[in-house]
Amino acid sequence: MARLHSVPVRVGIGTVVRRLGLPFLRVAAGVTVLWFLVRLVGAAPFEDGLRAVTWPAVVAAVTLTALTTVCSAWRWRVVARALGISIGLPDAICAYYRSLFLNSVLIGGVLGDVHRAVTHGRRAGNVARGLRSVAWERLCGQIMQAVVTAVVLLTLPSPVRPALPYILAGVAGVAGCAALVVCGAARRGRSRLGRAARAVAEDLRCGLLAADVWPQLMLASVLVVAGHTATFVIAARVAGSTAPLGELVALLMVVQTATVIPLGIGGWGPREGVAAWAFAAAGLGAATGVTVTTLYAVLMLAAVTPGAGLLLGDAVRRRRGPRHSGESRRPDLARRRWRPFVADRPSPVTDLGTPLTAPSTRCEAERLVP
Repeated sequence: MARLHSVPVRVGIGTVVRRLGLPFLRVAAGVTVLWFLVRLVGAAPFEDGLRAVTWPAVVAAVTLTALTTVCSAWRWRVVARALGISIGLPDAICAYYRSLFLNSVLIGGVLGDVHRAVTHGRRAGNVARGLRSVAWERLCGQIMQAVVTAVVLLTLPSPVRPALPYILAGVAGVAGCAALVVCGAARRGRSRLGRAARAVAEDLRCGLLAADVWPQLMLASVLVVAGHTATFVIAARVAGSTAPLGELVALLMVVQTATVIPLGIGGWGPREGVAAWAFAAAGLGAATGVTVTTLYAVLMLAAVTPGAGLLLGDAVRRRRGPRHSGESRRPDLARRRWRPFVADRPSPVTDLGTPLTAPSTRCEAERLVP
């Protein structure tokens, strides 16, 4: 009788670190910041922020978040169309609400954006382009937020104003080096880095920097920053902060910059730490900063609860089966700014089966060259 030998499954420590190391470090960093704040100011500021919640503040936060979500969805739709895929504004708004809720409750604060990108990419028939559209949309928003923050901090008094020129010089240096790396890699051969660099350059030149695209992205991003700042100001006033409006806006712009750091759980950690430092440096007290950000986090969680309802509805429809899912299984037939892979076809046709017209832009002409 043959013997059966069990084969041990060996999982390298490197694999475990790659799978669990980064999420663990994110949680550990957020928990460490919160622990340090509790040791510094105690638990009372967090409790004060929870007790300061009022129905008028919740209604204001829900209204402002609805407006900013519409602007964010519009920005995403503009980016997606510039990259050659399409999504309707109502679908974009619903998807954005789902991602906002997931970002508010999951580790790192970016998993909701990943869910939105993959879902939209599958529906559009191109997951890679869906990922790129969300990545560019988030990057455009963060760049514009950084620009607005720099303008505000240069105009209004703030604790970081003396060091701001050095910070801007460092950021400009890093951005310049990144641009040089991308341009250099785009001229190289068929390596993975070269292909990625060419894709970035092509997205910028033929899509995002088009004359009818970047003004819309700029306007939508400015409206989003204004809406989030207004929500922060409401949270500060409800929490009892009596600082002048200009000084308060400058401090809250600094805190908003910290919210994009992918650490902690649902944004908790870096946001409270930066708020405590900024308010203390301005002479308003670290406890006040923690109270304001705690109240802001609660208001934002209430404002993105429609995303939880949408996710619950998706789960119910999936349990009922694909007939009740309400989701289209066909890829979107988008009107492309440029038509990829046309050169590989012997007889170019569009998605609807009609012959292609002569290229009207430089990007289309370059796509037709084998």
